[in-house]
Amino acid sequence: MEKDSEHYGNNFQQKSKYVRSRMPRHVLDWSRKPKTYKTYPNAIKQIELPKPDFEKTIDFWRVIRNRHSTRKFTNEPLSLMDLSLLLFGMSGLNRVFPQYAFRTVPSAGGLYPIEIYPVVNKVTSLEKGVYHYNIQKHSLDLIKEGDFRSKVAEGCLGQNMAFTSAVNFIWTAIIERSQWKYLQRCYRYIYLDAGHIGQNFYLIAEAVGLGACTIGALYDDELNQFLEIDGKNETTIYVGVVGKK
Repeated sequence: MEKDSEHYGNNFQQKSKYVRSRMPRHVLDWSRKPKTYKTYPNAIKQIELPKPDFEKTIDFWRVIRNRHSTRKFTNEPLSLMDLSLLLFGMSGLNRVFPQYAFRTVPSAGGLYPIEIYPVVNKVTSLEKGVYHYNIQKHSLDLIKEGDFRSKVAEGCLGQNMAFTSAVNFIWTAIIERSQWKYLQRCYRYIYLDAGHIGQNFYLIAEAVGLGACTIGALYDDELNQFLEIDGKNETTIYVGVVGKK
């Protein structure tokens, strides 16, 4: 007989349900609201990305129809504009107000728990290394220099596409951003938020003629250690690989 602990997914699904007569009572403490943006003020280097330049003739329905996963890439590098478009489309600010800013993707409660770490292998005029996307500035912070293709591929269960891709996007979640409002149910919303970003990633790649694939099979703690995050408050949840077809 299987131990109850082995059914943790089933247990979570049942325990995190909303039931009309037993809704959680929770008062939001605005003085403890987690910061919306993560930054790296001591980054090795800060790189301003070009303003996204959208091709006006792209057929939206062609993109939808042709979207698919690509696992084999050429050795050609991406352009800095390709990277700019991908990042903006995944989590860029598109409606900015004095006290708040909306993004190109939806997020439960507008809390945006997902952070994006591009691991650059082949991008024109950009050195190899681990970067963090600064959403407010639409820029990159270089936080670790070097060739990390093997490290990321190993963390993705040895999948070769993470070694041959031009860029690997590691998506992490800062749990407390969502938990502040949604308590334990926050995990449901965090994974939905990551899915929204993943779909935009696929569609942008198809629109600009790139190949892309997402990876959910990963060694969580290996990638957490690689990014130097604690795996509890902030943890890796998803990876996207992209390159020239």
